[in-house]
Amino acid sequence: MKGRVLIIAGSDSGGGAGLQADLKTVTALGGFAATAVTALTAQDTTGVHGIHEVPTAFIAQQIDVVLADIGADSIKTGMLHSAEVIATVVDCLEARAPDVPLVVDPVMVAKGGARLLLEEAEAALSQRLLPRATLLTPNLPEAEALCGHRIADEAGMAEAGRALCGMGAKAVLMKGGHLPGDVVSDILVTASGVESFSSPRLQSRHTHGTGCTLASALAVGLAQGLELTAAVVRARDYVLEAIRRAPGLGAGHGPLDHGHTFGATKS
Repeated sequence: MKGRVLIIAGSDSGGGAGLQADLKTVTALGGFAATAVTALTAQDTTGVHGIHEVPTAFIAQQIDVVLADIGADSIKTGMLHSAEVIATVVDCLEARAPDVPLVVDPVMVAKGGARLLLEEAEAALSQRLLPRATLLTPNLPEAEALCGHRIADEAGMAEAGRALCGMGAKAVLMKGGHLPGDVVSDILVTASGVESFSSPRLQSRHTHGTGCTLASALAVGLAQGLELTAAVVRARDYVLEAIRRAPGLGAGHGPLDHGHTFGATKS
């Protein structure tokens, strides 16, 4: 089986993040991606210039028809924007896919600084979506917002991961890219313990959509039956190579090369 992934997230008109990055990632790793669009953004490498919300009834309809007909081996959520959208998504998943693995990318702020989750929706994220997560993938600012305190080092990352598991997530992959240094470490926290994954930092401004890409790579790995650690290793390798081969587009934070698994080479 290819691995069916339902992606519930916002669209990025620039193609580097959001649903566009998710679709490319799942396809590049051999899975099949279906989508439920939660919001449309006017976005490029320099930032988010506009957001158009999708009505919650239509979000629910997208989820319902896909799950009823195509089904899903895993589900990934990205930009959900408001408490009402979060409630709608959780209600749909509880009714239609209560046992399907769920990867939650708690998208709060875009790379350029625009808020993609309303501040008043953070409680809904913590109380309703986080307890449904098979795997939560916060970066450090997102983890700090969810935990309510600063995270200064890897020990703090592990502590925050344990706290987020205590809030209901079955596993947490703490992404360490915001910490300084020549090595980037991500920390996986589960009921079994803590595992660290490290790699040299790539000096590149072309990192738009890395969080979306990593979460979708993890989701397709779970959909294909990979154990969690194996899914993390493959997803990190995929993202690192996508950054290394980035096509160099745009004036700001440029997109990755999601298609590198197809044998394309950087010119």
